[in-house]
Amino acid sequence: MVVAVLLGFVAMILSVVGMKCTRVGDSNPIAKGRIAISGGALFLLAGLCTLTAVSWYATLVTQEFFNPSTPVNARYEFGPALFVGWAAAGLAMLGGSFLCCTCPEPERVNSSPQPYRPGPSAAAREYV
Repeated sequence: MVVAVLLGFVAMILSVVGMKCTRVGDSNPIAKGRIAISGGALFLLAGLCTLTAVSWYATLVTQEFFNPSTPVNARYEFGPALFVGWAAAGLAMLGGSFLCCTCPEPERVNSSPQPYRPGPSAAAREYV
């Protein structure tokens, strides 16, 4: 879980640096896109680490609950923290995937806009 928190912190910093609206870092849109994609990948990894840690603890709680040698008054049950952890993992992976998918690729970035070419005028068309 500590690794997930550290990865999330680094991902947050990289994502802020990679945003188009910030003037931090390189002004090249391709470099900013790559920085944002790396932040998204780290968010995905942080979500996966969170999901692993929370699910592992849920498995231990389930095994302890069904262990016949555990006293009834000492058994744990799923609490709100597990559900918050699963939701946080899902949101981190969803946000990381959105960040990775919405950043432009180098071939999609246009350095100059396409020239406007008007269509044929109505007078140039002939109707039969």
